[in-house]
Amino acid sequence: MAKSIFYHAGCPICVSAEHDIINLVGADNVEVVHIGESRDRIDEAEKAGVKSVPALVTPDGNVLHINFGASITDVNGWFFLTQQVRIPNLLG
Repeated sequence: MAKSIFYHAGCPICVSAEHDIINLVGADNVEVVHIGESRDRIDEAEKAGVKSVPALVTPDGNVLHINFGASITDVNGWFFLTQQVRIPNLLG
């Protein structure tokens, strides 16, 4: 059985939603992708139809946007900016 994919950016809204999703569907049924830690998966999320995070992509390809936290465009732009400027203590 294919897993759902839960994309989030690590904000408090996202982390709270992550815990709720795992409690609802079970950890074995969902892959959690923190796009702040896995920036290479932002394009994947956009291609799947994710417009904002947190969002859950079902095995059938439906995108469920949950409690708007940030647009994927803003998240992608913020990560690009931090890479260019190298803001200390935010990227580790």
